[in-house]
Amino acid sequence: MAIMLKNSADMSTLKVNLLGYGQSGAGKTYAIRTMPNPVVLSAEGGLLSISDVQIPFIEIKSMSELMEAYQWLTQSEEAKQFDSVAIDSISEIGEVCLSTEKKGAKDKRMAYGEMADQISEIIRNFRDIPGKHVYMTAKLEQAKDELGRLLYYPSMPGNKTTQGLPYFFDQCLAFRVEKDQDGNEQRMIQTRSDGFWQAKDRGGRLDPWEYPDLGNIINKIKGVKQ
Repeated sequence: MAIMLKNSADMSTLKVNLLGYGQSGAGKTYAIRTMPNPVVLSAEGGLLSISDVQIPFIEIKSMSELMEAYQWLTQSEEAKQFDSVAIDSISEIGEVCLSTEKKGAKDKRMAYGEMADQISEIIRNFRDIPGKHVYMTAKLEQAKDELGRLLYYPSMPGNKTTQGLPYFFDQCLAFRVEKDQDGNEQRMIQTRSDGFWQAKDRGGRLDPWEYPDLGNIINKIKGVKQ
């Protein structure tokens, strides 16, 4: 067997995968416009925030449409023109997947296990599309810990899928809307966990707080000098 040695210094040329989550209106979808030459797979129909810019999108309403979109992205000449793929949102695709599994399951509880396996494969397949940056949005989930503190993390149907979701990605970005000292709303991205909001920056190249510019974030992760 032939072994091909690679150099970690060449990682700057590789594609980036990101998961973004946050409350409605935090800017998860709006940030798609900042990605390098994106195409969007929209499962929520909520693209109003990018309706003022010309970004091609594919509407996803079923698992068969999702699979068709994947084949198009990986096999068609037309798809080669795009540098990034955005899935908005993976939470909604999980719901579509779960609904499909429930229809064919005798025991509805088994549908969650089947959905978890299928959505894991879907995430891996899209995440690993060659030559394209991949950004998936997720809904916000919140729960209280044993001390009554609110914890925030990306949401998926089923506890197993929710807990495992961030591990598929190099970056888990929490889109936050907070007020500054003057009472003005500020939208920022949190890149590191603080014990309340789940976040991570696997490469350690991002600041703890970043402006919601995914193109800039991608360049920083790749080590591209601004």
